[in-house]
Formats: sequence, C-alpha cells, structure tokens
Amino acid sequence: MKRIRQSITRAVTLLSLVLLLSFSPATIAQQKVEINEKRYDFAQLVNRLSEKAGYFGSDNLVSNELSYQHVLGQLAKMNVTGGAYLGVGPDQNFTYIAQIKPRVAFMVDIRRDAVLQHLMFKALFMMSRSRIEYLSNLFARPLPKDYKKWNDRPIRDFVDYFDRTPLDQKLAEKLRQEMQKRVASFGLQLSQRDIETIDEIYLAFYTDCLEVRYTIRDRPTGRFFPAYRDLLLEKDLEGRHRNYLTTEADFQVIKSLQDRNLIIPVTADLSGTQAAKAIGAFLKEINEKVSAFYVSNVEFYLWRYDTMPKFVDNLKAFPIDDKSVIIRSYFNYAYYTEVHPQTVGNSFSVQLMQTIDSMLKDYASERPYDSYWDLATRRSLDLKIN
Repeated sequence: MKRIRQSITRAVTLLSLVLLLSFSPATIAQQKVEINEKRYDFAQLVNRLSEKAGYFGSDNLVSNELSYQHVLGQLAKMNVTGGAYLGVGPDQNFTYIAQIKPRVAFMVDIRRDAVLQHLMFKALFMMSRSRIEYLSNLFARPLPKDYKKWNDRPIRDFVDYFDRTPLDQKLAEKLRQEMQKRVASFGLQLSQRDIETIDEIYLAFYTDCLEVRYTIRDRPTGRFFPAYRDLLLEKDLEGRHRNYLTTEADFQVIKSLQDRNLIIPVTADLSGTQAAKAIGAFLKEINEKVSAFYVSNVEFYLWRYDTMPKFVDNLKAFPIDDKSVIIRSYFNYAYYTEVHPQTVGNSFSVQLMQTIDSMLKDYASERPYDSYWDLATRRSLDLKIN
C-alpha cells in the first residue's frame, strides 16, 4: 500500500510539473501566436476583404521601377519594422517585406490578375526550399548539380546560371501541374478563366525567363521597360544589392510568411468603398498598425480621375503610428511636366517616402495638397542616410 501511495504521489508531482511547464508565460505566448495565425482561413479572408476588380491597361508581371530599392536605407534608419505591410503590384513588394519583416502583409491591386499572380507566387514559394529552387521552379530550368551549395552564392551567379540554362519543357509541364494543385489547395473559388490566366502568367515567366518585362497593352509608350534581370541586379543608394533574392535569409522571410498564409492577396481599389476599409477594420481586430504602404504611382491616376479624396478617406481607416510610411513612385519623362528633384542620375522612376501621419495632417490643414506634384514633393523624406 505504501508503495502504491508513493507511486501516486510521484505521478501527481510529475503531472503538476507538466502542467506548470505547459502554461509557462513563454508557452502561452507561443500558443497565442499560433492561434492568431490560424484564426482566419486564408480563402475566407481573401474573399472577405476583396471587392470587385477593375481595369488597368498593363501586364504588371514584374516592376518597371529600377529605383525600388532607394527607400531601403531610410526605412532602416527610421526603424520601420513589424506591423502590417500593404503594397500594390508584383514581387517588388517582397524586397520591402524582407526588410520590414511585418507580421502580416496584404497585396492589394485593382486587377484580378494581380491576385492570381500572387497565388502563383505563393504556390511556388511553398514548392521551394531555397532561392535556387524557387527560381528553378519559376523559370522551369533544371537545378545546378551542386544546388545544395548555392545558399551563399551572390545574386550575379543566379542571373548567370539562368541566363545560360535552357528551358526544360517537360519540367515546365510537371511544375505547372504541381503549381496548379497547390493553388487549388488554397480553397479559393477559381473560374476556368482564372486557372487559364495563372497558366498564362507562369508561361510568360518560364518562356521569357530573365527577359520578362512590364508591358502596356492599351497604348503605345515608346519606352523599353527593364527586364527582370535588371531588377534583380539593381542596388540601393549605398550601392548594395538588396533584392529579396540576394540572400537566403531574405528569401526565407518571404517563404515563412507564405507558408503561414500571412501574405494575403486582395482585389482592392485604393479609392474604393470596401476593400481598404475592410483591411483597416481587420487590422484593428488583430491589433496591428500599418508599418508601410507601397502605392507605386497609383496616386497619379487617382488625381487624374478625381478620386484622391476617397483614397485619403480610406487611409484614415488604417491604424498607424508616427513611423507608418507611404512609399510611392514618380515617373519622369512620362505623364509629368517636371523632373522630380530627388531623381538619381537620369532615372525614369523615382522612389519617394512620406509618413502617413504627415499626409493626413496636410489634408486636414488649411493648405491641403493642390496637385500631384505638390503631393510628391512637399513632405517627401530625404532618402540619403549619410
């Protein structure tokens, strides 16, 4: 009997220790994070936040902004990190996300094709363990024989490898089928046309490889936009390669968010009545503030169509702090009459940054912005950090 009582006592003590460890502060915090990440189903959230798609006359498969890295130094200096990231367009967003390391990111775009392209990116990230595997899957080129030793290779080596490696058509079909299976597993209701569009986007990447470019469909421009190769090899203002594919660590930031359903594509008109406000409400639900909002040159079109006040009203719906920034692009020699004073060299694109708080205060003041030029110059932060 005494032995039985001793056994029971030891068992109770052990159980108490297990329960104590199970509910330690560190474990509770970890469980809270896991619960928050699983709180909302990916497909349900995409559907909940999205609104009806609109039209924009270009194929934004890749960026047309060679200046996209010029804000990175100032972002670091201001310690813009964490929170929620929002951005329009394709994968230039991933370079900003890799530095900011937000807890959640929203890819917002008026085009349905943009959501479909981000579903393709998500699938390819989930199929890939490293940068070299990701680019091999994106371009349907075989891996180098020593691919396991590529984790520390510079981005120039990746560009050189894919420039000289021919397309493997059988591999492309195999990868296309696997990619579409992954996309189907995300739970979204996709039409046959949606599926075909994803195939067309993937076809453009593996056919053109590093020559894939931004294109305009509905009007002649006379401009020759940069190839994906150029975007990968661009540098920041300090002369450093900073694309998210430059280092394995930056790639893994994006992969981790994709794997955990924390990069969420949303069909959104920035001056619309539903999506922007819905994202703002969701951020308040999860107690996250906007760290950065990349809008490219969308504001130019909002000025043109007199819908800028609606965008400003939507910005008011976002929880922000004094470090929350808006990242915009200005294009010289295009629709604008003046060359921006922050132009670097003879660049076509100019990256700009402003705190969201200063923008909203100006709009509420006695002297709100009276033109797109005024918006793009009055409070634009100096991006040089030396």
